[in-house]
Amino acid sequence: MPFNLPIFLTWLRVAAIPVFVGLFYLPDSVISMPMKNMTGAIIFAVAALTDWFDGFLARRWNQTSSFGAFLDPVADKLMVAAALILLVELMRAPSWLAVIIIGREITISALREWMAQLGKSKSVAVAYIGKLKTTAQMVAILLLLWQSNFIPGLSTQAVGTAALYIAGLLTIVSMFYYLRVAAEQFRSA
Repeated sequence: MPFNLPIFLTWLRVAAIPVFVGLFYLPDSVISMPMKNMTGAIIFAVAALTDWFDGFLARRWNQTSSFGAFLDPVADKLMVAAALILLVELMRAPSWLAVIIIGREITISALREWMAQLGKSKSVAVAYIGKLKTTAQMVAILLLLWQSNFIPGLSTQAVGTAALYIAGLLTIVSMFYYLRVAAEQFRSA
């Protein structure tokens, strides 16, 4: 197993998950809810940035590895799933939408693994629709974690909820896109 800065950053994302979740279980006498919201949003934002940064560094420094390619999406999906479950518990996100998003992540991860075993992993590589879904998801989660209004008169909760519904729609569309691409590979094989 190689160890380098990009993999270290990925491991930091994994290690941040219990800290991120545990923060919201601290008593309000230790840390107020607004402070939990702000700190949780910052942890999530840093994790999202390190996701981009570790991939950039791995490619730039030619430190890509099969282990890094495996661990990076696992870390991302764990962080997103933890955040969504937390938002459901905080009553800031509907549970059915969290189930759709988490279910899609598991389905597409399994599909990618299966396609990799068939030697066709490039056919289900991340597409533009997947990047849009991820962007909407990250914005939604950040806004729903932060919760305080950035702009007077504009509800951060409402904008975050709208972004989460957009992410949910893109989640379904991207899942069908990847399933269609995989089906075409099977038909042509």
